[in-house]
Amino acid sequence: MDFPKFLLGDNTDYPDAIFIIHTEFPRFIINLENDEVEWLEDFDADDEKELSSEAEGLIQQANDFYDREISRYDE
Repeated sequence: MDFPKFLLGDNTDYPDAIFIIHTEFPRFIINLENDEVEWLEDFDADDEKELSSEAEGLIQQANDFYDREISRYDE
């Protein structure tokens, strides 16, 4: 099954949280309520160097995705 790069998620156990799920490597979930990121991959030392340079861009893409999705509700 193919998934979009980003998915929007919520859960009634976390009523104030909005989750963005990144489905491609490196997979992660960001909670937009507090910007907490949970990585769904195991990284070695080499991966962590690459990840640190890539993470900021991916998190910005996740925020942009959320803004785009919310703007579509307003249309």
